[in-house]
Amino acid sequence: MSWLSDTRNAYDALAVGYADETRDLLDRLLHVRAGVVLFADLVRAIGGGPVADVGCGPGHTTALLRELGADAFGIDLSPAMIEIARREHPGARFEVGSMTALDLADASLTGALAWWSLIYIPDEAVPGVLDQFHRVLRPGGVLAVGFHVGDESKLETSGDGDQPVQAYVHYRQPSRVADWLREAGFTLEAQHLLNPDEPKPGAILFARRPTAPPQ
Repeated sequence: MSWLSDTRNAYDALAVGYADETRDLLDRLLHVRAGVVLFADLVRAIGGGPVADVGCGPGHTTALLRELGADAFGIDLSPAMIEIARREHPGARFEVGSMTALDLADASLTGALAWWSLIYIPDEAVPGVLDQFHRVLRPGGVLAVGFHVGDESKLETSGDGDQPVQAYVHYRQPSRVADWLREAGFTLEAQHLLNPDEPKPGAILFARRPTAPPQ
């Protein structure tokens, strides 16, 4: 899976700059912050429990979840990102890992957040990732997915000195992501469309692992 190593290498190279650029992002993007707050509320409403911020980057969203009372920890593909997250948020737990193969026990989470991290997963691998989320969530557990809206994949390139890096970013329609979630066994609860009149809209979908298997 070269796309996996490409993504890891890109964020290892960009980790310091990315952490600085996104440090106050949730204070600037209040509708996105509201999605994090709602996710924390949904987790609290079912009694709380462990929450994974999957694709946590430098840990800013994980830290907000913890401020909101969630028992949140972060997982990211990039060791450089995890190093920054551990340094900047020493009270939280952060692990290197991939959403393609979560090193978590079945039904061990109350919630999972994939905040603009599924955008690096190619179409053919998305169903397997959503199966992983379904596996690790307990019945009744909450999943929130944020992503770019569109119909294309873009190759993003940047460099770290003489070491160019690149990774594909996938833009998707909410209806397509919703279909994938249903196929993975989730029930859709809400859809928030962000900046629909802007050139780069986004979306957040809230889903739940049913408490009983479908009849």
